[in-house]
Amino acid sequence: MREAGKIVAEALHEMEQAIKPGITTAMLDKIAEKLIRSYNAEPAFLGYHNFPASICASVNNEVVHGIPGLRRLQEGDIISIDVGVLLKGYNGDAAATFAVGEISPQARKLIDVTRTSLQRAIGAMQTGNKLSDISHAVQSYVESNSLSIVRNYVGHGIGEEMHEEPQVPNFGLPGRGPSLQAGLVLAIEPMVNIGSWEVKVLDDQWTVVTADGSLSAHFEHTVALGDNGPEVLTSSSLV
Repeated sequence: MREAGKIVAEALHEMEQAIKPGITTAMLDKIAEKLIRSYNAEPAFLGYHNFPASICASVNNEVVHGIPGLRRLQEGDIISIDVGVLLKGYNGDAAATFAVGEISPQARKLIDVTRTSLQRAIGAMQTGNKLSDISHAVQSYVESNSLSIVRNYVGHGIGEEMHEEPQVPNFGLPGRGPSLQAGLVLAIEPMVNIGSWEVKVLDDQWTVVTADGSLSAHFEHTVALGDNGPEVLTSSSLV
């Protein structure tokens, strides 16, 4: 899983370098797939429940699961990219939200708060803590910054399958759920909106957008709980 995670991190880094006004989301998808396959790994999302691409590319008010295509990024956009890698039977999964050129102060705050909420969540992933301590770490930080947490979609366990138990909500009271034990691996992924937390799914049956059209950001890491605390398996400079 560490090996898969390193490929995920490298793919995100390669795409970050390519993001600029004028590039299409399909071009970013090709960059990711080429890199993943260069390691004899597989894009975990491609064909997953018939998803048609190697990455999810969600722009501006798109929360998650955006399908790459001919859309060209424009100055001032934000784009969240989610990528999964399957290597030797094990999965890695991570996401980050990037600025396209110069963005508004509001959009910058959204990205910064979402990134920091993930850092807070990872810090709460300690042996003996409860699962909802992770959830509460996200919610309390996000809401203290007057932003909202998407409630319809959650993080998850990860390993031989992309999505395993337990589900990891990004909201909730602390001290609830199972105790965290060494050996657990979670994909923790706060999704944060500037406006309402409510979302809807577009007619393509994949792309999730904010119900009120407000901007949304998404960060994710695959994190293993060891004897010495959490280890980020998809570590990069992005979070």
